[in-house]
Amino acid sequence: MGYYKYVREAWKTPKKSYVGTLMRERLPVWNKEGAVVRMERPTRIDRARALGYKAKQGFAVVRVRIRRGGRRKTRPVARRRPRRFGVKKFSPKKSIQLIGEERVARHYPNMEVLNSYWVGETGQHKYYEVILVDPFHPVIVSDPQINWICERQHTRRVFRGKTSAGRKSRGLRHKGKGAEKLRPSLAARGNKGN
Repeated sequence: MGYYKYVREAWKTPKKSYVGTLMRERLPVWNKEGAVVRMERPTRIDRARALGYKAKQGFAVVRVRIRRGGRRKTRPVARRRPRRFGVKKFSPKKSIQLIGEERVARHYPNMEVLNSYWVGETGQHKYYEVILVDPFHPVIVSDPQINWICERQHTRRVFRGKTSAGRKSRGLRHKGKGAEKLRPSLAARGNKGN
């Protein structure tokens, strides 16, 4: 097996491999750092490379920390019976991963989100690494494998659900029979209430 395959196998079962030890050391440090932290290199090089990362100018990797669980809603001040408070069990329509990608995109408005992957979690937070590409960098413009992202239609792609996490939340992982009402979007098909 090559080096990348060993890394991939280790990350499949983090608790049983050396990754578990790394997480016990790193997660307390990550928790004290900011919610959005730019990094020199990816933590999971195999996953980053599989999702399009290259160690060249114009690429950046950012780790983002997202709070786990459903969304919180403030307890109402006005009178009503407790069952009508509507405080708990509010689940977001987007995945935590997609929310993390959007936060990173707002933090770096001159760059486009290419993709993201999971790198760890605690009881309170989840951590993802987001791959960013600068569409105006000359190295990116001259690279035929990635310069598609420089075209105008890929601007702010994360906010339109064009990343892998975004496509999953839009239900576009399904193809063929049974997926007729998913495309082009739920709203376009008249399923706004669902």
